[in-house]
Amino acid sequence: MLQNPLDVDPTVDVILKVCSGIFWSLTYLLILRRGFVDKTYGMPVVALCANLSWEFIFSFVHPHSKPQLYIDYAWLALDVGILIQYLRYGRKEFPEHLPGRLFYPAFLLTLLLSFLFILLMSREFDDLNGVYAAFSQNLLMSVLFIHLLLRRNSHAGQSLYIALCKMVGTVFPSVLLYLYFPGSNFLILLYVSIFVFDMVYLLLLYFKIRAAGISPWARV
Repeated sequence: MLQNPLDVDPTVDVILKVCSGIFWSLTYLLILRRGFVDKTYGMPVVALCANLSWEFIFSFVHPHSKPQLYIDYAWLALDVGILIQYLRYGRKEFPEHLPGRLFYPAFLLTLLLSFLFILLMSREFDDLNGVYAAFSQNLLMSVLFIHLLLRRNSHAGQSLYIALCKMVGTVFPSVLLYLYFPGSNFLILLYVSIFVFDMVYLLLLYFKIRAAGISPWARV
């Protein structure tokens, strides 16, 4: 349970939240762009379900205060676009040993479980701002992006700009939450772990794109 936050200048709070909102929105927009160009989806499905659940919960069930609430709305709208891409292109990557008719039920089950985990975790730990859930699923996402890259053995749906925007977009809230809760060792572990996995993903993706004979910085 997060208790006794330190005082943070309201201007600093807003600036860091807005910067995070901008870079994560860019991440989603770039994922959408690459998805349409490459005819694939660019976000691992478990991460997508966790994002949709978190954004819905903290937009409508336990709504954040402004300006974060408006940021949540924007993220939710963009993630719905990524969801459409997953439903359109994801079936071709569904495990071959499973019947294709399970594609939609598997997605719905993943979405339902993600929603319940995030909602109940936030209530159980009296964290109605979703801090623990946000950084936990962010770490999960960082690992899953690496898994997606290695499983596909391809840079399809990905770009260095997506990786960079995701990493920078996470640094801002990490700094903000550290200012509020500098004594939370668990959160510090999450901040550092996310950054490490994001760097690993960035490097793996860089060399994967170069190996394909493409300039990593020319692929937007």
